[in-house]
Amino acid sequence: MYRTFFKPICDHILAFLALVILLPVFLAVAVAIKCDSAGPVFFRQERLGLMGKVFRIYKFRSMTHDNNTRVGSVTVFENDPRITRTGKFIRKTSMDELPQLINILLGEMSFIGPRPPVPYFPKHYEEYTDTEKIRFTVRPGLSGLVQVRHREINDWNINIPVDIEYVGKCSFWFDMKLFLASLLVFFRTDNIYSRG
Repeated sequence: MYRTFFKPICDHILAFLALVILLPVFLAVAVAIKCDSAGPVFFRQERLGLMGKVFRIYKFRSMTHDNNTRVGSVTVFENDPRITRTGKFIRKTSMDELPQLINILLGEMSFIGPRPPVPYFPKHYEEYTDTEKIRFTVRPGLSGLVQVRHREINDWNINIPVDIEYVGKCSFWFDMKLFLASLLVFFRTDNIYSRG
């Protein structure tokens, strides 16, 4: 009942309120991105969501437009020359992730859940084992158990078991605990170049 009914309703309401409250921030970041480099404000990329369904994730663009294609999170590194001046700031503060509130409002994501991988990395949906596919039985999250424990580490052999652990523990109180913990790690600046 919580996963299928109560959690989506809470996500929808909170995402709507957050978008309204953060509208001035969205506008300020959008202006900074447009003034800093040519290209769109948002970066969109296909990701795997609930039950392996493909959707487009939204982020604020942090790289130059011509080079803003990434294989998951493995090709961005510290002092990467493709990252713009504004991009360095919004990645450091995790503000580049804020447009995923739109994905939450659309019902494609949740505030808390496993981070959504790209469709072909670390592997295609059909190549995940039945046990690994458990991570896809909940909506992907803006943050999750992996992010609270490790910020995010680029090792799916570690991330996937932790995601499966989250699915087994998923409840209102566990999500609240992770939500509050996520607020504490949101502005941490370590390991910001390995995010998915």
